[in-house]
Amino acid sequence: MERNAQPPERNAQLVVTGHLIDTGLLSRCLNLIIETGARYDMRHFEVGRKVDDFSTANFTVHAAEDRLDRIVSELVSLGCRLEGDDPVFLKPSEANTTVPDDFYSTTNHRSEVRLVTGWVPVADQRMDACLVVDSKAGTARCVKLRDIRKGDKVVCGGTGVRVHLPYKTREAQDFVFMANDVSSERRVERMVTAIAQDMKDAKAKGGRIVVVAGPVVIHTGGGTHLGNLIKHGYIQALLAGNAVAVHDVEHALYGTSLGVTLQSGIPAHEGHMNHMRAINAINKCGNLAGAVQKGVLTSGVIYECVTAKVPFVLAGSIRDDGPLPDTIMDLLEAQTKTAEQLEGADMLLILSTMLHGIGVGNMTPSWVRTVCVDIHPAVVTKLVDRGSAQAVGIVTDVGLFLRLLADELGVS
Repeated sequence: MERNAQPPERNAQLVVTGHLIDTGLLSRCLNLIIETGARYDMRHFEVGRKVDDFSTANFTVHAAEDRLDRIVSELVSLGCRLEGDDPVFLKPSEANTTVPDDFYSTTNHRSEVRLVTGWVPVADQRMDACLVVDSKAGTARCVKLRDIRKGDKVVCGGTGVRVHLPYKTREAQDFVFMANDVSSERRVERMVTAIAQDMKDAKAKGGRIVVVAGPVVIHTGGGTHLGNLIKHGYIQALLAGNAVAVHDVEHALYGTSLGVTLQSGIPAHEGHMNHMRAINAINKCGNLAGAVQKGVLTSGVIYECVTAKVPFVLAGSIRDDGPLPDTIMDLLEAQTKTAEQLEGADMLLILSTMLHGIGVGNMTPSWVRTVCVDIHPAVVTKLVDRGSAQAVGIVTDVGLFLRLLADELGVS
């Protein structure tokens, strides 16, 4: 009996440069090769001699012909690149919302593609997208699968793609010093001081600070402090769900959140109805801006947004009561408007909201400075652990965090 023929093997030569040992990047690359059943030959490895020196590794990957391209694409996403000067390999999309099977899937790290004219930066960087090239214009950009149109030139395989992973230097200070940390409460004040300084710097240069907030911000009494940050120009956009606005309005109208009086912590009489009363009051005014204009809504986070003309996006879900007239119940529209507010962001504050925070984080490039605050360590770890060297995790009560931050910024 004949033995089963083994699939033909191919090889690819790659190079990776950076702080390969300190970051564990080289180990990740080699482990990926081994775990996928491939093998490698290390052809050259030069270790940096000084703290700031990069190391360089040249290696060859050997794999079955039907698996090599996938392995190479994954290695490219980690920061490797194929040796040589070959431009990206492009295939046209055959129909709307479809791409060739070997399409390159993007990361949230700064990327470049090699065209005939040379290396060009990728625009609209985000993870889980496709790369579309306009050869005439000499440009490349990340495009979500749903936005692909027939005839788009899609990057396939890993040829001609270069990914730049962010790196935290040993001697980084302030914000970067804390990168990829999940702190305990004993470090909150120190970290708040650094974050406040970073926000001052962003404001001074006309930068954009975007907040992603969960309803716990209101429940813990942090809404007043967040409103003050908005009032004094420290926040340029608010991304949230229906519940944040509902309970913010509830607090503004009735002094409660989820029926509990925030001043005393005691459930109010018939307080369980207050969030529905709040929705009803806004419906009578047409929308949130109408409630401000008519003098019905005179305080709170949403009031400050409307007054300061700070845009807010309320993305709906099946959990929502009401929902409010301003809440976007069309998922694709909510995603699009959220992405619009993230354009040009310098800093992202994710405040006690895991699911909304992860969703927004996936739309955000890895170089945007990100602060994740939650009382649950597992939530903070999950939010921080998304490949960004600019992420800071703080385990604490979000109301306490916002009060300390407002005090530090002098806007209490």
